[in-house]
Amino acid sequence: MGHVDTCLGILRRLIAKGDVKGIPLAERAIDEYCDATLAPARRSGLRFLQQDVLDQRKAVLGDHRTFADAVNAYIEKKLAAE
Repeated sequence: MGHVDTCLGILRRLIAKGDVKGIPLAERAIDEYCDATLAPARRSGLRFLQQDVLDQRKAVLGDHRTFADAVNAYIEKKLAAE
C-alpha cells in the first residue's frame, strides 16, 4: 500500500497543521495517488483515505476541521469522477 500510505501521511500532517494554504498540497497528494494507482484499486483507496480524513475530522476543531472538510470534498469529487 505504498502510494496510499504516502498520501495518508501527507494528509494527516496537513490536517494537523490546519492551514488552508495547504489545500493545494493535499489535492496534489490525492492526485498523485490516483495517477500512481491502477484503476481497479483507485476507488477503494480513495474510500480508505476518505475514512481516515473523516476520523481525523472528528478529532479536531476550528481550522483543522475546515481543512479536513475541504479534503473530504475533494475526495468526493474524485470518487464521482471514477
